Amino acid sequence: MDGITNQKLNPFKPSLVNRLLWVVIIAYIFYSISSLGLTVERILLGFGESERLLSRMFPPNFSRVSLLVSGVAESLQIAIISSFFGIIISLFIGLLAARNMMPLIITAPIRAFIALCRSFHPVIIAIIFVKAVGFGALAGILTLIVASIGFIAKLFAEAIEEISFNPVEAIKATGASFFSVIIYAVMPQVFTRFIGFASYQLDSNLRNSTMVGIVGAGGLGGTLFSAFQRFDYDFVAAILLTIIAIILVGEMLSNIVRRIF
Repeated sequence: MDGITNQKLNPFKPSLVNRLLWVVIIAYIFYSISSLGLTVERILLGFGESERLLSRMFPPNFSRVSLLVSGVAESLQIAIISSFFGIIISLFIGLLAARNMMPLIITAPIRAFIALCRSFHPVIIAIIFVKAVGFGALAGILTLIVASIGFIAKLFAEAIEEISFNPVEAIKATGASFFSVIIYAVMPQVFTRFIGFASYQLDSNLRNSTMVGIVGAGGLGGTLFSAFQRFDYDFVAAILLTIIAIILVGEMLSNIVRRIF
């Protein structure tokens, strides 16, 4: 009787298919480890090199404060500008991508565009924009605008598709325009979620603004890459600690915004 009860309560019922699937996964992991040359000796060697690197990084060197501050300022400018334009553009694109608000002939190409924006890592997009517009902050801003659209527009479209249609039908019954329906029936239902998406994207852009600079798209990442090239590891540690501080401040501000709205 206990055995029957345990079988009913067990959500992971044993089956031949599940066991074969686990065998295939484990076998593929071992194959991948061997084909990539991941050996215990190599891992231990990496730990030894990491210890040497960390010993050269500490204590951090904050003597070049002006260079650090200029890189931080540029990264913040890139993050804020790209977040502002990315969020505004995503509002319209997300609305056009919502299948309960727009016909298929509109939503299909818009969703394809959103998928295209999400297809590539920001570093790859940054390389393309660096080649297109040259080194500097403009390439970083364009990169993060594309990244913002790929994230916010998708989630905003999905949020609109989950709304209750009762307020929409009530507003339409008054003879209101499409714009009024969006303002008074759709936006109140998704505004809080959109604020959450936007604040998260700003936080993400703060991180990415330092990363895209590594490939020449402006910001603190360029300073970090130059320090690595000079083997200036104590200054690298100072830059990394500064990036951590920026992210923590951004997370704190993001939490404050979520509480307000």
